[in-house]
Amino acid sequence: MNFENRVLPELRSTLAQFPGFQLEDHLAWSRSLLSNPPIEKSEDVCTTSRMIPGAAGEMLVKIYEPAQRTDAKLPAMLWIHGGGYVMGHPDMDDALCERFVQAAKCVVVSVDYRLAPEHAYPAAIEDCYAGLTWMTDEAELLRIDLERVAIAGASGGGGLTAALALMVRDKGGPALIFQMPLYPMLDNRNSTTSSHEITTANATWNRANNLAAWRMYLGEENDASDLSPYAVPSRAENLAGLPPTYTCVGQLDLFRDETIEYVTRLAEAGVDVEFHLYPGAYHCFEVFVPQAEVSQRASQSYVDAIARALNP
Repeated sequence: MNFENRVLPELRSTLAQFPGFQLEDHLAWSRSLLSNPPIEKSEDVCTTSRMIPGAAGEMLVKIYEPAQRTDAKLPAMLWIHGGGYVMGHPDMDDALCERFVQAAKCVVVSVDYRLAPEHAYPAAIEDCYAGLTWMTDEAELLRIDLERVAIAGASGGGGLTAALALMVRDKGGPALIFQMPLYPMLDNRNSTTSSHEITTANATWNRANNLAAWRMYLGEENDASDLSPYAVPSRAENLAGLPPTYTCVGQLDLFRDETIEYVTRLAEAGVDVEFHLYPGAYHCFEVFVPQAEVSQRASQSYVDAIARALNP
């Protein structure tokens, strides 16, 4: 049975209409596909944008918080948008960040990290680390509780989340109580079974795009055997000491096998981990078809996971 026939019926119509990213030949056009129209903002969430010190000059962050706040300190989460390290902007996750704020009664800081190929590794992870340290250094300004800080992201942002958790552990950075790398982009080797399965042009993320994105992100280092785990999290030799973790992936996602391997290694290292596998679901299915039952179930599950973690 081919890829399209294995997709859940409720997810097929959008897949059939999606033109597919073309990173190598049409990167600017591919980036435009992630430009969502402005959302109708919730009256319960206040959103502000500001420039902060990044790893290489000023960097944009978007801050989401309850509109009606008391003086009580709230938990906080750094959110890292997806896009395969080469696309995306915090604006595309406005609605999701508002959901996190409302469900977890928290402050969310979403970071506009530099994209490849204009800015190859380590630009993105250094920006994410700068965003996290700014958020925790400005705890009084943001009125956040440093005992309840989490990091999360999806796809390429999930890979950066996993890399950031390793960097924080190794550098003795801000204390984290939770990480949530959703269907993360972890491994540049593209040697798993699932990395060979998803090849159709209109897949939301296929093998050709994954190969291209890693080349753009790592540049001349892409073929090196001694890559840093901060660049390729699957290369980490030791996952002990990472924070409790939640992740999920579709069974028809190119990242299925590397996510499962990551989950297994976390469990073996003594890290508490919750994992969900969604049959018949492709990469970012809950973003592409948010009204589908499986999408609502998946997104509600990870929104609830953040709420539980930040409000123990």
